[in-house]
Amino acid sequence: MPHQLNIVLVEPEIPMNTGTIGRLCLATESTLHLIEPLGFEISDKQLKRAGLDYWKHVEVKTYPNLELFLAKIPPSAQKVFFSTKGEKDFFQHTFQPGAYLFFGSETRGLPQDLIQAHREQTYCIPQYDDRVRSINIANVVSIVTYEAIRQMGV
Repeated sequence: MPHQLNIVLVEPEIPMNTGTIGRLCLATESTLHLIEPLGFEISDKQLKRAGLDYWKHVEVKTYPNLELFLAKIPPSAQKVFFSTKGEKDFFQHTFQPGAYLFFGSETRGLPQDLIQAHREQTYCIPQYDDRVRSINIANVVSIVTYEAIRQMGV
């Protein structure tokens, strides 16, 4: 794999978003990590509809909770967190191959204690109109993934 990105969805709730992100992971040769509890079943028709017939080819790994997942990540791996609460614009970050890119659930985002513990590695996507609370998670993952790929020159 040329860039080996790891897309981490912490407690995703909407199957169509996860299906769309799974399809993106296949297109970019990224691994999708799903942290339970999930708001749907992996066999959900909506998940597979959004992932089309690609879902069976996506490298998907599931974990029962965030603590277990964090314990399995190599200590030297780059971990980058994305939240509307991030104080730094993600364009300020330099991505590395093998990075773990963390995204929270659609309604709650990343857990506050995770953001606090990794404040220096937490970024936001700039939004220019205050009327928008947040950008759809599938769009955010796409923006970040392709910026990481662009930076790595793949």
